[in-house]
Amino acid sequence: MRIMGLDFGSKTVGVAVSDSLLLTAQGLEIIRRKEENKLRQTLARIEELIVEYEVTEIVLGYPRNMNASEGERAALTGEFKEKLERRTGLPVYLWDERLTTVEANQIMMEAGVRRENRKEYVDKIAATLILQGYLDRRGGKEDSIGQDCV
Repeated sequence: MRIMGLDFGSKTVGVAVSDSLLLTAQGLEIIRRKEENKLRQTLARIEELIVEYEVTEIVLGYPRNMNASEGERAALTGEFKEKLERRTGLPVYLWDERLTTVEANQIMMEAGVRRENRKEYVDKIAATLILQGYLDRRGGKEDSIGQDCV
C-alpha cells in the first residue's frame, strides 16, 4: 500500500509516492502537457504509476489563496480531483498546498540549484512536500482514514 501525492499545475503535474510504511515521500517525476485542458495522457500516466507503485489513495494539493479564499485554480483542481476519482476508482483527498512552491524553491536555493534550473524540479518537490505533510498528519498509521485537509 502506498499513497501518491500530486501537485496539479496549468501545464505540469508533480508526482510523489510514499514508501510502503507510509512514513516518507519521494518525488517521482513531472508530467508535462502542451495545453492546460489536455488531460488524457496525464491521467493515463498517473494510472500507470498507480499500478506500478500499488497506490491505494491520492493526495492532491489544493491551491488556496493566502487569505484562505479559493480562486480559479482551486476550481480547476476540484474538477481534476473528480476526474481522478472517476478514472482511477481511488479516493482523492485535498491537501492545503499554500507555500509549498515557495518552500520547494527555498530547498533548491539551499542546495545550490541555479535559478534557471529550478523549474525542472519545483513541481516534483512540491508534490513531495504535499505528500509528506499528509503522511505526517496521518502519523504513518495504515488504519488511518484519509480526509481532505483544506
